[in-house]
Amino acid sequence: MRKVTAALLVNNGLILIAKRKAGDKLANKWEFPGGKIEDGETPEECLRREIQEEFQIDVTVGDYFCSSTYHYDHGSIQLLAYWVHWKDGELVPRAHDEFRWVPFSELENFDFAPADLPIVKKLKEKYGGV
Repeated sequence: MRKVTAALLVNNGLILIAKRKAGDKLANKWEFPGGKIEDGETPEECLRREIQEEFQIDVTVGDYFCSSTYHYDHGSIQLLAYWVHWKDGELVPRAHDEFRWVPFSELENFDFAPADLPIVKKLKEKYGGV
C-alpha cells in the first residue's frame, strides 16, 4: 500500500483545495494537495517537499488530523492528512489546473477524489459551521 500525504492548509478561515490536471489519474477531481512519500522520507518531510514543488511556498507541518485508505484500480493508498501552516512565499500552482480557498461548509460542493472524501466528511463534521 502506497502512503500519500494531504495538506490541510487554512488561511483566513478558508482551506486550500486543488483540482487535478486533465490527463492525470483522477483528472479534474479535487483534492487536498500533497503527494507520495518517498523512501526514507517522513510524512512531514514529504508535505514540505510536495507543497514547495506544487505551489512554490514554504510550509511548516503541524498536527496529524486523520487518514483514509482507498483501493483504486491502479493501486491502494493510505492518505495521511496533516495541518500545514504557510510560512513564506507566493502561492503559484505548478501541478494543478486550478486551486481555491473555500469555507469548510462548502467542501461537499466539490467533486473530490475518493480517498479525500473521508477527510472532507471529518472536516465538515468538526468545522462545518466555521
